[in-house]
Amino acid sequence: MRSLTTLFAALLLTLIISIPAMSASKADVVLLDSQMVGDQQIFLNGIALREKFVFDVYVAGLYLPEKSSDPTTILQKDEPRMMVMHFLRDVEAKKINDAWYEGLEANVENVTPELKAKFDQLAAMMTDIKEGQGMGFIYNPVTGTDVMVADQPKGAILGKDFADAILATWIGPKPGPGKSFKQEILGLK
Repeated sequence: MRSLTTLFAALLLTLIISIPAMSASKADVVLLDSQMVGDQQIFLNGIALREKFVFDVYVAGLYLPEKSSDPTTILQKDEPRMMVMHFLRDVEAKKINDAWYEGLEANVENVTPELKAKFDQLAAMMTDIKEGQGMGFIYNPVTGTDVMVADQPKGAILGKDFADAILATWIGPKPGPGKSFKQEILGLK
């Protein structure tokens, strides 16, 4: 029995040691190198830390079918992608929603009434986020953008226009989290 326990411990240690080769980390948050959207594998493009003043707010990861550091190319392609966030502190839904609307106005040239309505739909899905919880946006060209808030699925928002606009809040010309965050999420740092 003792040798079985020793063998199990050695196997577990081997698995733990091999995890860094299959993942990336920042601020003690580990993200896998790849994910699946439908039947397509997508890969971690970059991992970034969102800071506000002196506080760490969340760690985010952008997943794409192939790595790219060009925001225009990323937004032009109509293919699966995923943005995930792991929160390092509590954030109120109102503050999150304010950031969505500011990001929309700062990064999308022509905000149509239809796109604004989709951001209103997103705002209605928001809840307060607690430290340790996640948020995610999974875009599939067939089904739209699946939204997860506080580790709970909230529904889908249709249209590539929404998928592009939400991603532009991070990788657009005036990213809400800042230029350093944008460089990290694009794999430039």
